Amino acid sequence: MSKHLVRDLDQLQKDILSLAGLVEQSLSKAIRALKERDIVLAREVVQGDTLIDAEENHITEECLKVLALHQPVAIDLRRITSVLMICTDLERMGDLAEEIAERAMSLCRPPFFPVPEGVQRMADLASTMVRQSLDSFVSLDVKLAMRVVRMDDEVDRYNRELIQELVKVMNDSPANIEHGLSVFSAIRHIERIADHATNIAEDVIYLVEGEIVRHRVEDFGRK
Repeated sequence: MSKHLVRDLDQLQKDILSLAGLVEQSLSKAIRALKERDIVLAREVVQGDTLIDAEENHITEECLKVLALHQPVAIDLRRITSVLMICTDLERMGDLAEEIAERAMSLCRPPFFPVPEGVQRMADLASTMVRQSLDSFVSLDVKLAMRVVRMDDEVDRYNRELIQELVKVMNDSPANIEHGLSVFSAIRHIERIADHATNIAEDVIYLVEGEIVRHRVEDFGRK
């Protein structure tokens, strides 16, 4: 591997981690805005999505340049491909954080509607998945990546339980339907963020093992 390729790959990793930091910050702010009904914080998330989009474009362009200049093979090619896929998942997480912030703004209008406590626990778990999926990418840790994939089942459980809770609240009081649907949407967005973290973990498995495991991770894990 040429020193120029090494330099460019190192820069791509720095760029993707910078993007990840922006997305994690956006997600944290969006959840706080939802819980605390903080319209100022919610607006910060919405406005910050432009920076996330710009960083995604930059990373995509740099990946294409590296492919054209160096024509990498084997694990170097897989690394660049993985960065492209991870970049896409991170950008979509940013979009979902923006959507959560918009739901938070709608909850600022009366009447008061309490956000179920389980939403915070679900969001904390999804955030952990995002962080650990990126840690597995940095350290090329397949075991950690597989752990992230398994954590998605718990997020799905939270999703089902919280939706059932909201449906009951809305059935009991039609006045709660509008705000209940906003929280419903936020919960589904958190669930999708966990799905994207799972995608990243699966990309790490592909990077290290050279095998595409999406849609069949359980089979891979039994090898």
